[in-house]
Amino acid sequence: MTHSFFFSHHEGSSFFDFLTQHHPELRPGLSEIAIQRAALPVDFGRPGTIPVPHGTTVLALKYRDGAIIAGDRRATEGFQIADRRIEKVFRIDDYSAMAIAGAAGPCIEMAKLFQTELEHYEKLEGVQLSCEGKANKRGQRGKANLPMVFQGLVVMPRDVGYDLKRNEGRIFKYDITGGRYEESDHATTGSGSLHATTVIKLGWRDSLTGDAAIDLALRALYEAADEDSATGGPDLVRGIYPVVATITADGWSRLDDPELVDVFESIAGEVRSR
Repeated sequence: MTHSFFFSHHEGSSFFDFLTQHHPELRPGLSEIAIQRAALPVDFGRPGTIPVPHGTTVLALKYRDGAIIAGDRRATEGFQIADRRIEKVFRIDDYSAMAIAGAAGPCIEMAKLFQTELEHYEKLEGVQLSCEGKANKRGQRGKANLPMVFQGLVVMPRDVGYDLKRNEGRIFKYDITGGRYEESDHATTGSGSLHATTVIKLGWRDSLTGDAAIDLALRALYEAADEDSATGGPDLVRGIYPVVATITADGWSRLDDPELVDVFESIAGEVRSR
């Protein structure tokens, strides 16, 4: 038997507000109550703490036709590998994507809720939320996660969107309080971000073509994995490669693994020759 429910007293097009009003127990940010009752602080592998899988290096960079967003596939728990195939890059809608680093569970939950939030808005309003509006709404969701931050469940997202009004890619980053900041060229976060940033700074130009931008993103992840044990590099044995996607006027597009293999083989060849 199917049941239909009509919430006549709910107003607005925010799915997050709808969830808070009718089913607050399902809203991300409230599960910290269970953590407080556990009497153990959450951390990433220290003795006497609750182990939590931790996503590592992700990056975004602008290029001539839009923006690229990418992330490695490794999740860690302290000094152990928790997952070799975790997805850290998510398509949010046709013209936006999110990459996550930090506590893996809340990160993935936040990305999926944001997808639903934008679908809900579009169905009720009949139009897509603007690139600026999406960035503002993501900041609000980050602020709602603040209680989890105090328990050690830090979420560090990077958002990429293509602004159809301005005809350009845009990159947004957020602090743990939900503060929103726009980057003019590139951004990284996660344990290998220092090494990835160095590579991108040396190679980035505002006139980069799509192929050159993809090559630069993969070089940054390769060097980050080479220097940072928590960042996963290309795994030729298991066939595991980073997730790389472009956001342009034509929308979201994820690169297939065979395309990445060719680039990584070229990078490895250069490293061997040195």
